[in-house]
Amino acid sequence: MASQTEKTWDVELSELLTRAAELSVEHGIDVDPFVRGAYSAYLDARPGLKEHLEEMQLRAHLDELRKDGRIALA
Repeated sequence: MASQTEKTWDVELSELLTRAAELSVEHGIDVDPFVRGAYSAYLDARPGLKEHLEEMQLRAHLDELRKDGRIALA
C-alpha cells in the first residue's frame, strides 16, 4: 500500500500544471503559447503520437477531397 505522503499522479500533475501556469503569468506569457508549449511537451513525451495524428489529419483531408471529386477514388 502506498504511503500517505506519496502523491497520486493526478495531484502531482495538477501541482505541476499550476506551477507552470504561475511561471507563465509571472513572465508575461499569454495563454496560447502556454497551451501550445504544454501540448508540444505532451506530444514529445509520447513517441509516435504526433505522426499518428498527422496521418489521421492527412487521411481526413484526402477523404474530403475525394468527396468533393477533386481526386479520384482508388
